[in-house]
Amino acid sequence: MEEVRIDKYLWSVRLYKTRSLAAEACKEGKVLFNGQPLKPSKEVKLGDEIEVVIDQLHKKIKVIALLANRVGAKEVAKYMQDMTPQQEYQRIEDARHFAFEKRDRGQGRPTKKERRSIEVFKGGK
Repeated sequence: MEEVRIDKYLWSVRLYKTRSLAAEACKEGKVLFNGQPLKPSKEVKLGDEIEVVIDQLHKKIKVIALLANRVGAKEVAKYMQDMTPQQEYQRIEDARHFAFEKRDRGQGRPTKKERRSIEVFKGGK
């Protein structure tokens, strides 16, 4: 096997749950090769570096080996190398951390004044 469709490859290495989701991501321009969006039918080769946007995460991967079928999560490392910078993972973790406010049990809902303070703190109004 020398080439595999990009949508099939992304599904096989478990970046997308279904092949149709991988194809849809390609059509929406969320899969890039050399900064250019790819069609789902684009063939990938060994050594290709692909950028994939999954939700808000900008993942960069390198194709190590080609495969025809989906593999288990433990075997994914044999087929792709994750080249995503650590700062990208940290950015997502920070966004997840600041996405909600934690209140002590029994405190109830924030008052109008507290809610406004929270909005100001989070960079809102």
